[in-house]
Amino acid sequence: MVGSEVILLDFWPSMFGMRVRIALAEKGIEYDYKEQDLPDKSTLLLEMNPVHKKIPVLIHKGKPINESCIIVQYIDETWKDKSPLMPSDPYTRAQARFWADYVDKKVYDALKKSGTLKGEQQEKAKKEFIEILKVLEGQIGEKPYFMGESFGYADIALVTFYCWFYTFETLGNYSIEKECPKLIAWAKRCMQRESVSKTLPDSKKIYEFFMEMRSKLGHDHIQKVEDFSPFRGRGVFLKHGRLVRIRY
Repeated sequence: MVGSEVILLDFWPSMFGMRVRIALAEKGIEYDYKEQDLPDKSTLLLEMNPVHKKIPVLIHKGKPINESCIIVQYIDETWKDKSPLMPSDPYTRAQARFWADYVDKKVYDALKKSGTLKGEQQEKAKKEFIEILKVLEGQIGEKPYFMGESFGYADIALVTFYCWFYTFETLGNYSIEKECPKLIAWAKRCMQRESVSKTLPDSKKIYEFFMEMRSKLGHDHIQKVEDFSPFRGRGVFLKHGRLVRIRY
């Protein structure tokens, strides 16, 4: 595989981009990595994702594929000769998609609220987030991985949030491992895979990044203009009544 045939537009702390990097590593695919300056989006990013204008974007032979879980499925279907990520059984495959969709719809927003809200709202958010994680923990059960004996699509969908847990645990003053020990054991098992351990940044590096970003934004004086997410490729806020773009 020639690296220039596969290009990834990404941003290093993005848990969504990490999904794609893990999938490419599992398949042994060489690629060109192009780090994106999200507040000043590149012409290439805008051309390759004109609808959402966000990362990650996989470009294969000049054609863009957007949305992280869709990209992971594309990678699995395109490079079938090594490390299948989706189960072969149609029902189990449907279940893997269900759980990845559950992660997409539930985990990110709940994690963010658990560390950024205050007072009673934060306590409620932490409880709701732990309840979501317990549902996921129940699905894993005593199995090594989400769908059984093999690491795959559903594991990739969730494990990239693991390096962000420390940040929001610290901000929210709670312990995910205390509440969901089997889930954390699963995450540590995933981290034993080279594809995961070499992709996920150190948790304290993520924390330092987040705190620097929050300091620049002026956390106590910001109104949300859109769902700010350095992980999805957005970075516009209203601060003291003025539109602000933040550089990371």
